[in-house]
Amino acid sequence: MWVRKSSIRPVPTYAKISAATLRAVRDELVEGEAPGEALDAAFERFEESQPALAESLSELLERPYTEATLALAYFLSLSLWLAFERAYGRDLAPVLEQELQATSDLLELDEELHRSDATDTLESDDVISMEQPEIIRFIHEHVEATLDVHADSVELSELETVYRAVLVEALALSYAVRPPLGVAGTREVLA
Repeated sequence: MWVRKSSIRPVPTYAKISAATLRAVRDELVEGEAPGEALDAAFERFEESQPALAESLSELLERPYTEATLALAYFLSLSLWLAFERAYGRDLAPVLEQELQATSDLLELDEELHRSDATDTLESDDVISMEQPEIIRFIHEHVEATLDVHADSVELSELETVYRAVLVEALALSYAVRPPLGVAGTREVLA
């Protein structure tokens, strides 16, 4: 329940991602037998099951970013999708292009709401953290690790763009989880 104004729609309780799921995905991708191959195989499945998200990620990866920023964007985007795939399987619907755009627009509107109110101490990622706390912790952990190792070579503006893109992805995937039987769904296409 919101106590402050926000344009971000609440994430249904049945669509939350656990820390254990995110850890399992990270371990599989980073510590598995062939991490590069695991990422490549995951990306192929990602393209097939989530074409709009895959296209968005491809556009992000086409930018002239540093290698560390590109690696972070690739890793976070795939990790988030894998976490949702692992947690929800067939109950995860494809995110449509208009849903992805609508989610991005909602985040942009929310950012504007927070900027326009000098008394508002929350930021949009704080609001998302209330909805998907483990995802925000996971993202922060990996952004901070990238900064720790590559502080001299990464541009903060690049990291901010990647951060915003994975926030949009996290919300869009959250909204794409189909409700369990007997639970009323709220999935809608926002235009």
